[in-house]
Amino acid sequence: MSVSRLLDQLAIQVGISLNEKSLLLATAESCTGGLVAAAVTDVSGSSGWFERGFVTYSNEAKSTMLGVPAKLIRDHGAVSEEVARAMAEGALLNSRAQVALSITGVAGPNGGTPEKPVGMVCFGWSNRITTKVETQRFRGDRQQIRRQAAEHAIRGLLELVRNEA
Repeated sequence: MSVSRLLDQLAIQVGISLNEKSLLLATAESCTGGLVAAAVTDVSGSSGWFERGFVTYSNEAKSTMLGVPAKLIRDHGAVSEEVARAMAEGALLNSRAQVALSITGVAGPNGGTPEKPVGMVCFGWSNRITTKVETQRFRGDRQQIRRQAAEHAIRGLLELVRNEA
């Protein structure tokens, strides 16, 4: 069963956009635990444009699967734009995809700090030429934060793909 109608609609739109441009997608997810990958693979025909998804929940997984330097995680924290950038770029380096997105954040209800409160999520979008990162703050319970983060990540990916030559 699908998580949300909006997430389903966004996944369909991104699939159409990726297919039109003959691009493959890789995802690198932490706090969303594969929610984006699940949404896009719910779309029929996604095997034509979804290359792979990495669920790198632990810091060790971020380093071993995506090549995120442990020092970067120590210096900036797993929830940071620096790590989101490294995750997106690492997803591309470790796949055949031409575009990638990454998500790392604090979904709660525990784990937040004054500097990195529950609901803080960092995103990365990369196309092998450039990488865009940003931080958002979402409200709600754990599931609402995760869903909002997945929706935001796909929206950012749509923007990236629509701007591809």
